[in-house]
Amino acid sequence: MSAPTGIAVSEELSSVFASAIESQNVRFLKISIRNESLVPDETIPPSGTLEQDLDRLNAIVEDDIPAYVLVRFDAPPSEWLAIYYVPDSAKVRDKMLYAATRTTLAKTLGAAHFTDSIFATSKDDLSADAYVKHKQHLAAPKPMSAREKEIEAVKAAERQAGGYGYEGSNARRSHVASGVGFKWAQDTDDAVKGLASGSVSLLVLSIDPSTETIILSSATECSIDQLGSSLPASEPSYGLFALPQSLSSSQRELVFIYSCPSSSPVKNRMLYSSGKMSTYLDAKKALDLEGGPTTIAERKIETSDPSELNESYLASELGRGRAVAASVAAPAVQDEKKPFARPKGPGRKR
Repeated sequence: MSAPTGIAVSEELSSVFASAIESQNVRFLKISIRNESLVPDETIPPSGTLEQDLDRLNAIVEDDIPAYVLVRFDAPPSEWLAIYYVPDSAKVRDKMLYAATRTTLAKTLGAAHFTDSIFATSKDDLSADAYVKHKQHLAAPKPMSAREKEIEAVKAAERQAGGYGYEGSNARRSHVASGVGFKWAQDTDDAVKGLASGSVSLLVLSIDPSTETIILSSATECSIDQLGSSLPASEPSYGLFALPQSLSSSQRELVFIYSCPSSSPVKNRMLYSSGKMSTYLDAKKALDLEGGPTTIAERKIETSDPSELNESYLASELGRGRAVAASVAAPAVQDEKKPFARPKGPGRKR
């Protein structure tokens, strides 16, 4: 089971960051984890434009020691870029620690300040040129499926002909088309609908990092005893599982599972951790659009060891331990309650 790191932002860091916001004379604020706390390492003033200063990042960080670097934009100066630098050559414990603490840093200092972020695994990722490529990637159109390309071509032909066309049922777009989070492949969207109808009991979802798309890894009929072995043992994944009646609070209830084995690559762990909430909400929205009896549990399951997923574990995490206990049949015949037998008193003395 994944657990919080317990590392918090120090008062010193909060004070230094507040001063940097007020003064507007800080380009870089480097942050490290020391003594179970997030502390400021150094502040560096601007010496030129943002692009010119970004090429100085190589001298600020070290080859094999993770760090966070907060970078002020030129315009508007109230906005910051958060750089999470976790080099591949760092110690495994440090990788895990910095990857798991980045959310704490942003939330505590104020997530509204950070309008962009970069995950860097080497010094090559820290330069003006690398940042330009990062922005180009964000601005590039998302890849389209063959069906989406076909629809787009039809629309383009209609616009060129001066007509508007009739979209009919196609006007109902994917439930994630305008949401915040990863795009869903069409077969994944369809699989969620199939899960709602009861055709399968488990969907295993993964993320294609090259396109930032949720894709379907498997869709199977799976018992709760087979759940742990049905999830990847060495890669993160999301699961949607139909609960058995012994755990379900409705006619058909699903539970969202975020599995992140300890042996998973750090990059993947960071990617899946950042997308778990949006993926859960997108799945919930898909079920709501179907309008059927299938619901999704409010509580989510998180684990670092898929093999521990069994009925008692899910019951505990969902707060339904009593339901499992009640499902165990009581003995058919109970022993007859005997009346209280008063002990005999001591014999009389002669």
